[in-house]
Amino acid sequence: MRAIALVSAFFGRTFALWVIAFAVLGFVLPDVFRTLVPYIVPLLGMIMFGMGLTISLKDFREVVRRPKDVAIGVGAQFLIMPLVAVALTSIIPMSPEVAAGVILVGCCPGGTASNVMTYLCRGDVALSVACTSVTTLAAPIVTPFLVWLFASQYLPVDAVSMFISIVKMILLPLGLGFAMQKLAPSLVRVALPALPLVSVTGIVLIIAAVVAVNQEKIATTGLLIFAVVALHNGIGLALGYWLARMSGMPMAKRKAISIEVGMQNSGLGAALASAHFSPLAAVPSAIFSVWHNIAGAIVANIYTKLDDGRALRSEMASARSN
Repeated sequence: MRAIALVSAFFGRTFALWVIAFAVLGFVLPDVFRTLVPYIVPLLGMIMFGMGLTISLKDFREVVRRPKDVAIGVGAQFLIMPLVAVALTSIIPMSPEVAAGVILVGCCPGGTASNVMTYLCRGDVALSVACTSVTTLAAPIVTPFLVWLFASQYLPVDAVSMFISIVKMILLPLGLGFAMQKLAPSLVRVALPALPLVSVTGIVLIIAAVVAVNQEKIATTGLLIFAVVALHNGIGLALGYWLARMSGMPMAKRKAISIEVGMQNSGLGAALASAHFSPLAAVPSAIFSVWHNIAGAIVANIYTKLDDGRALRSEMASARSN
């Protein structure tokens, strides 16, 4: 079991590399990975079941303990990213399918990768986890409504059908995972070390499948979609930080809000786009999965260096005063 835990931890640490590798494999070997398209929804359910095994009531105590901070994070998640997506689709010419896909990923809840990046940059992990948990539970109502509000101009949106899909993809697996904690705690403790491996496997296979089924269209429009996704992610990270700063939050909370806003549950976006729009509409989510892990790691490194520089300046000022 220790060997599995070590392998799982390794895959968790190198998640971004595996995402890139499988995106490339999906593009180079489309016939191999197209066969996974029918399994996108079950793969997402597997990931959310794993999240349910780790979620706990203490994650929601933060909501009660500091409701203002969590409200800012959740509000920013569901306002900044959808509005930035709408602005980008209005300014940059793109097909209706791609525009709907960009808006869809912008309307998704926060992803669990944000919790990891927040930890790496010494941010407020408890706040990040609380925001991810709340946006995930709110997603069945909020995401379909926002997609209907903003994406209906591009493609028909069945908000009720999307609500049912999100309940099946997120709430049921989460609920089953949470129930397993209570019904079989010893079994869950044994399984926990392997969860990073399960999550990485699920998301990279989803990405590879989406890339494979859209290989020809990515070859012609991939750079445009990548540019839009990178702008979307970068603006979200920056505005999240700015909002947290304007709200008077200290640096640790600013990092958490910035990363929480900029990093979406793009696996959900890919699954919803495949189920309700078209394979092409899932491409922004797939590219987002690749890019936001790279950008998140870069931003986490920058935030860590900012902390180190601030600590060094403080030490030098203290030394001069003595």
